[in-house]
Amino acid sequence: MLLSGFLTIFTLKTLALIAAGTVLGIIFGAIPGITVTMGVALFLPITFGMDPLQGICLLIALYIGGTSGGLISAILLKIPGTPASIATTFDGYPMAMRGEAGKALGAGIVFSFLGGMFSVVALMLLAPTLASVALEFGPYEYFGLALFSLTLIAGMSGKSMLKGGISAIVGMVFAFVGMAPITGFPRFTFGFDELVDGFSLLPALIGLFAVSQILEEAMGNKREEDAAAFSFNIRGFGFTWREFKGQLSNFLISSLIGTGIGILPGLGGGICNLVAYGTVQKYSKYPEKFGSGILDGVVASETSNNASTGGAMVPLLTLGIPGDNTTAMILAGFMIHGITPGPLLFDKHSDMVYGVFAALIVSNIIMILAEFWGMRLFVHILSVPKNILLPTVGVMCVIGAYGANNRIFDIWTMFLFGVLGFILKRFAIPLGPIILGFILCPILEINFRRGLQKSDGSLLPFFTEPISCAFIIITILVCLRLAWQEWTKKKA
Repeated sequence: MLLSGFLTIFTLKTLALIAAGTVLGIIFGAIPGITVTMGVALFLPITFGMDPLQGICLLIALYIGGTSGGLISAILLKIPGTPASIATTFDGYPMAMRGEAGKALGAGIVFSFLGGMFSVVALMLLAPTLASVALEFGPYEYFGLALFSLTLIAGMSGKSMLKGGISAIVGMVFAFVGMAPITGFPRFTFGFDELVDGFSLLPALIGLFAVSQILEEAMGNKREEDAAAFSFNIRGFGFTWREFKGQLSNFLISSLIGTGIGILPGLGGGICNLVAYGTVQKYSKYPEKFGSGILDGVVASETSNNASTGGAMVPLLTLGIPGDNTTAMILAGFMIHGITPGPLLFDKHSDMVYGVFAALIVSNIIMILAEFWGMRLFVHILSVPKNILLPTVGVMCVIGAYGANNRIFDIWTMFLFGVLGFILKRFAIPLGPIILGFILCPILEINFRRGLQKSDGSLLPFFTEPISCAFIIITILVCLRLAWQEWTKKKA
């Protein structure tokens, strides 16, 4: 059936659409503010007149290319092109500033490809089984998962747990602004109608990581760092076979995390790259080096976010439930052509299913080739004079923030978070926990409320449901371990 799927897509037009979609996706992903979801949404109307399989292949290629493309601006500019590349900035940019931009890009590209291929294999072999596990996740389980994910703040806090905690609380405070879930009661709007919908993630992300970086670059003098960054040499993918073998355990852990979180509807690459980064750091032999510019951080982030792509296709194809925002657009693409994903899809449209599997594999191959050939051009972004680069990036940020919801208010949101990020950096407060708190807080709150509704106000099911209970117990154990580590550190 897989061979049949390859034969279905091996036509000149279909392969050209996959290649064009992948390259355009890389460009969309690399431009700060132009998300993968936005790129797929822009091309959705174009698929109306296409053959169903060709239209879906184009959307999938945009998805694969866009998810990987975010690493380019994350490493070279310290600005994540997409939410899925937030953690890539933590170690990718310091490597670029040391003159290792080629190594960081090469590792990111290779492990993006491997993570994507891992998730495609998982999709083909385990789709029905994994989808049935995802079905077991209700409000109690999602609450436990979100609660456990908050413990990863410790890994992003650097040397000060207090500063990491403050950062996460700031993110949660901003997440509470807007309509309360379930009840729809407006909170912390202060009479401004624009705040009823709350702060959008994309403008907040652009502000924290892009505008704050622009302000920092504009106010600083980094000529010496720039000179070091420009003296790069790239052979092959920029890293050795020994370094590759040293990352295999990291790759496996991050792939499992990315695929697993991708399967859970509503989470996606924006969370899994942070979770994988925190997990790999927690179990590393040298956790103190994370954030200073090591391959482990780049590999964890880029492996997991690309592994989430195949994972997010599992609930889409087997249950008709989109795994994230982008697969929601792909679901719309299916329905435009009169095809309803779900359990019957494998019986009624098996040629379509295996054509999708083949398109995922081909798109990942085109992605690694396109980024490998373009890698030597990407690193020259570092040599562009700041007086040209910063205004250009600034304009793209404004366009990206406005394009999210077509609201001027989102541009002001971007500037607000940009100034906030700039101030927090001055006090050495990490920005990663803000985003983690901002993303996880709504998931935590809405599932807590749903759980209480389901149990008529009783907290007991949160502790009696097996999966939820397991997550809560693990969370408690992790917190106790962190407290013990802090106490022994103080004693020492």
